[in-house]
Amino acid sequence: MSFHAWIIFASFWVVFVTTPGPNAVNCIQNGMTLGFLPSLWGVLAILTQATVFMLLSAAGVAALLVSAPEVFAAAKVIGAAFLIYLGLRGWRASRKPIRTPEGRGGVYLQALGIATINAKSVTGYLAAFTQFVQPDVPIWSQMGVIMPTALTITALSYTSYTAVGAGLGKLALGAVMNLWVRRAMAFCFIIYGALLGGSAFQPNKA
Repeated sequence: MSFHAWIIFASFWVVFVTTPGPNAVNCIQNGMTLGFLPSLWGVLAILTQATVFMLLSAAGVAALLVSAPEVFAAAKVIGAAFLIYLGLRGWRASRKPIRTPEGRGGVYLQALGIATINAKSVTGYLAAFTQFVQPDVPIWSQMGVIMPTALTITALSYTSYTAVGAGLGKLALGAVMNLWVRRAMAFCFIIYGALLGGSAFQPNKA
């Protein structure tokens, strides 16, 4: 990958991971409820998912998803249901004491689940591997540049979102404000889920 191509890829990835989505919402929510350091297990989960998706994409799974749209649509529906469930659960619990994932494993697994079913992630990896990978260069030599760049930018982005959430938590928000902040986070999950589910039923354009 040339330096010019690397700059273009890095710029694309900055926009991709800093655009708010389910991962960002989860990082902010974890930071608010757990504090900064315990919430970093959620960032680690996102990096795990990113690593696995990149390796699978390089191995040809991305091409399989493109050639089997019904599989992609099913994954979207499952992901949509999970996000809406999290949103509804968060809305119902907004007046109750905050329930957080139990232990590092709980934080990690919840973040991993959200990251894995997030169609934004799948779309981003498909875009990266169809637009930035050079077909005339061995794929694994390109991964030596693509993966460190993408993982570094991803780590910085979601660590920042977690820090924002931890900062909000330290402001000791009043009960009413805290209620609406929690409901806003829950509503974001519902919106993301609805948009994701709706996109699964859109007809493919030739």
